[in-house]
Amino acid sequence: MKKRILFLLALFFIWLPLLAVQKPVFLLYHHALASGCSLSDYLKVITHGLLLDCTMAGYLTALPLLMTLVSIWLPGTFYKKLLKGYFGIMAVLIAAIFSVDVALYGYWGFRLDATLFFYLQSPKDAMASVPLGQFFAQLGMFVVYASGIYWVLKKCIVPLFPETQVRKRLSGSLVVLLSGGILFIPIRGGVTTSTANVGMVYFSQNQFLNHSAINPCFSLIASLSKQQDFAAQFNFFPEEERKEVMETLSSSPRTGYGNEEDSMKPQTLLNTSRPNILIILMESFSANAVGAVGGDSVITPNLNRLSREGVLFTNMYANSFRTDRGIVSVLNGYLAQPTTSIMKYPAKSQTLPSIAKSLTNEGYIANMLYGGDINFTNMQSYFFGSGYSRITADRDFPITSRLSKWGANDDITFRYLYEDIKSRDNQVPWLTTFLTLSSHEPFEVPYHRLDEMGLYPNSVAFTDSCIGHFIEKLKELPVWKNTLVIFVSDHGYPYPKDVTGYEPRRYHIPMLWIGGAVKEPVVIDKLANQTDLAATLLNQLEIDHDVFTFSRNILSPDYPEYAFYTYSNGFGFIDSTGISVYDNEGKKTLIETPREGSDLRLRKGKALLQTLYDDLGNR
Repeated sequence: MKKRILFLLALFFIWLPLLAVQKPVFLLYHHALASGCSLSDYLKVITHGLLLDCTMAGYLTALPLLMTLVSIWLPGTFYKKLLKGYFGIMAVLIAAIFSVDVALYGYWGFRLDATLFFYLQSPKDAMASVPLGQFFAQLGMFVVYASGIYWVLKKCIVPLFPETQVRKRLSGSLVVLLSGGILFIPIRGGVTTSTANVGMVYFSQNQFLNHSAINPCFSLIASLSKQQDFAAQFNFFPEEERKEVMETLSSSPRTGYGNEEDSMKPQTLLNTSRPNILIILMESFSANAVGAVGGDSVITPNLNRLSREGVLFTNMYANSFRTDRGIVSVLNGYLAQPTTSIMKYPAKSQTLPSIAKSLTNEGYIANMLYGGDINFTNMQSYFFGSGYSRITADRDFPITSRLSKWGANDDITFRYLYEDIKSRDNQVPWLTTFLTLSSHEPFEVPYHRLDEMGLYPNSVAFTDSCIGHFIEKLKELPVWKNTLVIFVSDHGYPYPKDVTGYEPRRYHIPMLWIGGAVKEPVVIDKLANQTDLAATLLNQLEIDHDVFTFSRNILSPDYPEYAFYTYSNGFGFIDSTGISVYDNEGKKTLIETPREGSDLRLRKGKALLQTLYDDLGNR
């Protein structure tokens, strides 16, 4: 039995160098892109890439593990022949994927994914675009790599497969099954809340180094599991009709700053055009729990008090019900999708404009703070791709500080944030984004002021207490005078309990701007989406925002006033005429208050959804 376990261990661990060798080859192949990389960068690419190499090694060991289990009950010499055939097939597939991937990266700028199969629908045209010299170079790489993999496995692993019979078959089977359970850990990507994804291996602000660490086999498999033709979905209208409706939902493009007539100049909220900016994304903060915007008056006394000091947006709506979609809505000004999340597609999400990219182009430095698992739903790759140069997450806090199911509670992260800001030299302006987590289910917090009201309101009250303490301390620092703090939710929450998953109350959220950079307290009651933060903020900083297709400047005189949100395969549209909510699955209207004007509201909502998915499919 020991020989069988030794065989499985040897096989799993020998896959790692066979896969890891791809990294230095990839870097050397693209030496022009790697020209500024040090030996340390090469080593980091290899070590960080081992996470996904372990996942692929787990997949590749699964079938031999099954053979090992069967051999306990049915021993024989034929298993070695089966293994040779299996290893030959795997060697060909791995080498073929890598040889194609390393060549295509120079053209595509991202690792191999299901895009390949769109081109293979016309092989003749695909081959016509490949230079003959490169074709033979890749063919040579394929032959050498496939032969090398097969030779190593044939010489080092096949002889280890035992042919002897196991006397204690039942206990032996249990041991192999237990080994399978252990093997599931690397396949899953670890034991944390996140599962294996390409973002796990991201570690640098240099996207090329991040891409170099990705295992191309995993990248292809992951994209195949999610592949959809987004542009073919939600085709409600002919193209000309869609454009016509969308024109009524868009502001006029900006042609410059400082040239408008006074009547067309947006309202100015700030006393400086280059403040330090702190965006605090409040996990699951519903407007129904915040008294300042019409919710319960006892849950958030600190936000209620601070709302009188800054710019309060009372009619703000989240675009989705999930954190991964809400983050993109806020930071990229991109509408949330009702059937997927663009964050799961790094090749698409990295093409989005972002607040961080716009600000770094103006000399800002951008960093991200989250007390949880930054690999969850590809967040790490997303933040690096969106222009953040430094990410602080649960791994940067001691285990004793990670007492929440999701990681470090908000009292820990707010304390860290304060000390981090306090230590900055402020020679250049900065953007910091902070995602809280204590008000996420299961709402377990070291705080009990509102226990009698329930877990959710008590968790919101806890984060609110952390906010109050943090802001009071921040006000004492010199940096406060030139800082803008923006509080906005990632999404709402069904509170109170009678709130349904599709009605507007589920998506109503607070947004508040405070800080020394705010000119004076203002209340803004316009209907708005969280996507509108990007255009509104950048306009205040006199930075162009026309690339943010779905973001509107709330303060613009020609601002088209409406709110749009999506839930699981449905959407809601709110404007001055009322509310309409539509179920795409059942093709029926769930809410129309009033009935009059509902057809036009649904028409506008459908045009937005069609435009969104056309854009998503084309990225």
